[in-house]
Amino acid sequence: MTPLAIPRALLRQAQTVADDFTAVTGVRVDATELLTGRAALLGIAPRGQVSAGGATRLLATGDGWCALTLSRPDDVAAVPALLQDDSVEPDPWPAIQAWAAVSSAAEVAGRARLLGLPVAVLGETAPAPPKVSSRWPGRTGSMAGVLVADLSSMWAGPLCGQLLARAGATVVKVESRSRPDGTRAGEPEFFDWMNSGKLSYAVDFDDPRDLAALIQVADVVIEASRPAALSRRGLGPDTGPARPGRIWLRITGHGTAGEKAGWVAFGDDAAVSGGLVGYREGAPVFSGDAIADPLTGVDAAAAVAASRARGGGELIEFSMAAVAAGYSLRDGEDTEVTPVRPAAEPPGPELGSGNDAVRRLVAERTDAPC
Repeated sequence: MTPLAIPRALLRQAQTVADDFTAVTGVRVDATELLTGRAALLGIAPRGQVSAGGATRLLATGDGWCALTLSRPDDVAAVPALLQDDSVEPDPWPAIQAWAAVSSAAEVAGRARLLGLPVAVLGETAPAPPKVSSRWPGRTGSMAGVLVADLSSMWAGPLCGQLLARAGATVVKVESRSRPDGTRAGEPEFFDWMNSGKLSYAVDFDDPRDLAALIQVADVVIEASRPAALSRRGLGPDTGPARPGRIWLRITGHGTAGEKAGWVAFGDDAAVSGGLVGYREGAPVFSGDAIADPLTGVDAAAAVAASRARGGGELIEFSMAAVAAGYSLRDGEDTEVTPVRPAAEPPGPELGSGNDAVRRLVAERTDAPC
């Protein structure tokens, strides 16, 4: 198993957050497993300026460094527009690297963001705690019996949902039938690790009545899309009456203020934005595997548990880049960490397999007094 280069101080800091979750819920969490488990399951590791998953590259520009992710078919399709060249080779990276080398970091990021590509300028994001806003009446309690509507996908949000499930919550994984969680198409071990024990609720996002009904009776909502994606469907924290003590968790790549609200991010480029990289011979290299994802997931789970203990009624907003910046230890030395393989999990739920059960839960909670 290929070791990962991760600062030892970062692992200690992440374990401190995991211990905060344990103190509230009683559920023991191994931060090293959470940060390295995907690498162990998939047998991957960064290769210098190529991410562990292979979709993100660190690019030297004329005045600094950027990270660009090409993980979706639409990202690859946008490369000719990015380079303003219709003759791009099947492997676009050499042409991208050549263009970046004669451009400024701001130019690379600016053009990529106009095209909706996940991109970051190294160290552009400062550390910031999650933004917490009191929005609804409170109600204290444990996580046992809490209903969680998990609208997220991939890693950070699903990991948060998985940790809440371990603490006794009923977690409903909400997916679109036409565009389910992309990890379903990957190695099943990772999907199972993140989603085993959840109920799968497949809905039509263009007809959001079923989803709106679930949101209104949920105690916790996990959202990891750009805020406009839900608001244009008439959904969001202010949609309809909320249960007392409800917690709305919003995870974004770069926050919700101004133009940053529209910026796309994945774990590797978000980490670069926060300056969370290692260095080899003076040049940045990737540290860990998409490390902003699991760091945000465990931070978010601890924040939700703490909010529940103090009564909830809060909107909690995390920026993955800001989380990474909070762990950015520029003077810390990387250490070789052997990835910890998670215990085998039962298969994750089949798409839509929990629809009937979820509808019963919604009906029961709609009829019952809060």
